Amino acid sequence: MSPAETTTPPLAASNRGHVVVSVDAMGGDRGPTAVIAGIAASAAENSELRFIVHGPEAELSALIAQHQGLAERCTIRNATGVVTMHDKPSQVVRNGDGTSMWSTIESVRSHEASVAVSCGNTGALMAVSMIRLRKLPGVNRPAIACFWPSRNPQGFNIMLDVGADVKADAPDLLQYALMGASYARNGLGVERPRVGLMNVGTEEHKGKAELKLAQELIANAAQDANFEYIGFVEGGDLASSKVDVIVMDGFTGNIALKTGEGTAKLVGEFLKEAFSASILSKFAALLAMSSLKRLQTRIDPRRVNGGVFLGLNGTVVKSHGSADATGVAAAIRLASDLAKSGYQDRLAARVAHAAASPEAGRVSQDEQGQAAGSSQSESQE
Repeated sequence: MSPAETTTPPLAASNRGHVVVSVDAMGGDRGPTAVIAGIAASAAENSELRFIVHGPEAELSALIAQHQGLAERCTIRNATGVVTMHDKPSQVVRNGDGTSMWSTIESVRSHEASVAVSCGNTGALMAVSMIRLRKLPGVNRPAIACFWPSRNPQGFNIMLDVGADVKADAPDLLQYALMGASYARNGLGVERPRVGLMNVGTEEHKGKAELKLAQELIANAAQDANFEYIGFVEGGDLASSKVDVIVMDGFTGNIALKTGEGTAKLVGEFLKEAFSASILSKFAALLAMSSLKRLQTRIDPRRVNGGVFLGLNGTVVKSHGSADATGVAAAIRLASDLAKSGYQDRLAARVAHAAASPEAGRVSQDEQGQAAGSSQSESQE
């Protein structure tokens, strides 16, 4: 069967009011079994969902058949190639046609699906998405945004960039602020998001010249873009209630994200060891079981699995590579919610407006040169 053929008739992204999600079945560490199980869980909780599933047709057909009623809601796109976690993005861009990842993005590009979901190689997924979907007009560097558990009423803050690009100059950080505010407004329902810029301290004299220039740009754009800029924030503010969107470069964001995940895992292991240390501690664990389950649910990273690529002509959700069925289902749920919200059109309009506004989006060559050439080191606490 050729990649263009399907086991069921092709779906349209707006077919009878359904939300069509394009899913890369082959990208995750746990293989297609976990991905298909996640699709099945999503289908069970949302009757509006339809899926285009990409991977080897015979293998996927057998897995889908194990879940009652799922085959009628899935279109399989045969794609025999697989992008591994070790593949370089440049190699995938040159030779990725025919892989499940490439095919997944192609379904969004052709408007057969509203949104794509993949557990695959982050760098390769971003590279393929940029090549096939292209960047929004006015966007220099797309960003990956993720949810971070917080004390806010909505339960989460938005953090970006968390790894799309390790570099970000002042205009890029401004675009991240604009895109993050739009995402918070449409994804979390925050009417007037509060935006903070990550720095080594909250004092205005601290940080690199690029951050000081970014602070000025973001502050100037806040009123027109309908968000509140609260200034510099620190690492301890990631989970606080003082901010809804935290802006940073991808190098900082990725380290923060992985550190948070590792710390949560370590705390969970320590709790498990503590409650199994003796007969009394095991009895205490039984008494605290309901509270522990609530805590586990609240901090479970699978529940908020899914980083959204912002700044592209299409919506792509990156699931964690090690996601199980619960994690995949969470990523699909996020993708579905974004598709139904229509946030992509509003985000594109906001970025285009900022790009056309000298006050909000432009930096003179002199200012950029001064920031790039500055050797000012970060001030220490």
